[in-house]
Amino acid sequence: MRALIVDDEARVRKAVQLLVDWDKHGIREVREANGGNEAIEIIKQFRPQLVIMDMMMGSGHGLELMAWVYEHASNTKFIVVSGHDDFDFVRSAVRHGGVDYILKPIDPEAINTAVRKAVDGWRLEEAERADQQLLNIRLNEFKPLYDEKLLSSLIDDPGSAEGALGKLRKEGLIPTGLEEACLLIARIDPGDSLLQQKFGHNGELLLFAFINICNEFLLAHRQGIAFKHLGGPQEIVLLVWSSDRNIAELIEQINQGLFVTLQRRLHFGAGSAGPLPHSLPKQYTEAGLALRRRNLLRPDEYMHRAEIQHQSNSAFGRHSLGKLQEEWKLAVQSADDDRITLAASKWFDEQLRLGVITPELLTAWKNEVMAFRARTIQDVLGHQADSLLADSEYENEDTGDTDAPLPENYTFSKYAWIDWTVGVLAGLSRLFSRHLTRDKDTISEIVHYIEQNYQSNIALQDIAAQFYVSREYVSRKFKQTFGINFSDYLAKYRIDKAKLLMSNPHLKLQDVAELVGFRDVKYFSKVFKKQEGLSPREYKESRAIMQ
Repeated sequence: MRALIVDDEARVRKAVQLLVDWDKHGIREVREANGGNEAIEIIKQFRPQLVIMDMMMGSGHGLELMAWVYEHASNTKFIVVSGHDDFDFVRSAVRHGGVDYILKPIDPEAINTAVRKAVDGWRLEEAERADQQLLNIRLNEFKPLYDEKLLSSLIDDPGSAEGALGKLRKEGLIPTGLEEACLLIARIDPGDSLLQQKFGHNGELLLFAFINICNEFLLAHRQGIAFKHLGGPQEIVLLVWSSDRNIAELIEQINQGLFVTLQRRLHFGAGSAGPLPHSLPKQYTEAGLALRRRNLLRPDEYMHRAEIQHQSNSAFGRHSLGKLQEEWKLAVQSADDDRITLAASKWFDEQLRLGVITPELLTAWKNEVMAFRARTIQDVLGHQADSLLADSEYENEDTGDTDAPLPENYTFSKYAWIDWTVGVLAGLSRLFSRHLTRDKDTISEIVHYIEQNYQSNIALQDIAAQFYVSREYVSRKFKQTFGINFSDYLAKYRIDKAKLLMSNPHLKLQDVAELVGFRDVKYFSKVFKKQEGLSPREYKESRAIMQ
C-alpha cells in the first residue's frame, strides 16, 4: 500500500513519519506534500490508498483537498490531523469519507489505531470492489447469451414470446413502438475450409465476427439486430425494422461490409414481414425454405424469398429420382464403369438443362442414393448384409454418407456430386461381384460335400451348420444356381447314383437304397418313381430288356 502525508509544517510531517508503524500496517511507500495543491498533483501520479492531512494549510485548504479526493479518488481513505477541535471540521471530514479526526499534538497510539482502521476499511472495500468487478465481468459475459436466449425464444417458444419481447424492449434491443419486423436467416458456408482455417476452426469465433459486422450496419442506423440463433448451429438471424423495399439494399450493404472485412458474402433467406412476435416462427420457416430452394446455379444472387422460389424447383426434380433407380440397379449389376457413370450423370445433366439446382434437390438426391444403396444391399445380401458390411474385406467398398458433398455449400460442383454417386454405385458393384464370387465358391464346396457324403443322412440344417450359413441362404442359392431346391438336388443326385448301382444284378433293391442314403426302401421307391416316372423294379426290368 501507499500513503501520503499532507501538512504545511515539515516538523508535523516528520512526526507522522516517525510515529506510524508503516511496516506493521503493510504500507511500503510514503510520500509528503506541503499543501493541498501539491497533494492533488501527487495523488494523480502516486495514487495512494491513504492520505493523512492537516485541515488548515496555507497552500490549499484541507476542505478543498477532501472535496477533490472525494470526487476524483473516492477509494482513497484519509485521516485528518488538526490543531482545531472544531465540530464543523469533524462533520466535513466525516461527510467526505474521512476515517478519523486526530488533534495535535499527535498521540502515537491514536494515530496508529486510526491508520489500522483506515487500512482495514480500504482492504475490505477493495475485496468488495474486486467481487463486484468479477460479477460485472460475468454479467457482461452472460448478457449476450441472455439476449440471444430471449431473441431465440421469439422463434422457438411462442408461449413465452410476448414476455421475451417485453424484456427486449426494456433492454432497448427492440424499439418500443415497433409492431412489425422482417426475419432473415443466413448460414455460413460449411464448405469454406479456408475461412474455417483463418479462424482456427473456431466456429463460435467465426460466427461472432459475422454477427458483429452485420450489427455494425443494423444497430448504427437503428434498422434491426443480428444474433446467433441458439436453435441452429452456425446460423445468423436478422430482425430488420426496415420496409421490404429497403431490405434488399440493406443486405447488399451488409454483404459489401463482409466482403471488405472477410472477403466473403452471405446468402440470406427472408420471410414475409409480419407483426411481432407471433409471425416470427412462420417467417423463420419461410426464410429457411428460401435458403433450401435457392438456385445454386445463380451464385451472385444473395437475397432469397420463399414466395418466389421454384415450387419443388422443377418438373423433373424430385419426381424423377425414383425413375432412375432401375437404371442404377442395372448399372450396378453390369459392373460397367461407363454405364455406372452415365446413370449417375443423367439427373444432373437434366437439371442443368432446366437451369435449376437447389440445396433441397441435392438433399433429396443424397437421400435417394443412400436409400437405394441400403435397399439394394438388403435385397442382394439378405440376412448377410450386416455381417458382410462389417467384414474387413469389404471396408474399402463401403462408400457412404460421410464422403458426400454438403447440399448447403455455397458453391455447386456437378463433378463432385457425380464422383460421389459413381463411388457409391461402383462400391455396390464391387461388393456384389465379390459376394457372387464367394457365393459360387460356397455352392461349389456344398456340392462337393454332397458328393462325398450323399450316402449319409444329410439335412439342410446340417449343410447350413457345416458352412456357417443359414438354411434360407442354401435354399435360395440352390434355386438360383440349379433351378431346384436343395432337397430335390440331393434326391436327384442319390437317384442318379442308384441307377448306376441297379445295373449290378447281385445288389438287392434294399441294398441299393441304403448305399445311396435311403434307410426306407418304400420311401426310396416313391422318390425314384417321382423322378424317373417308373418304380425301381420297372426301371430295372426295362434296363434288362434293353440289354
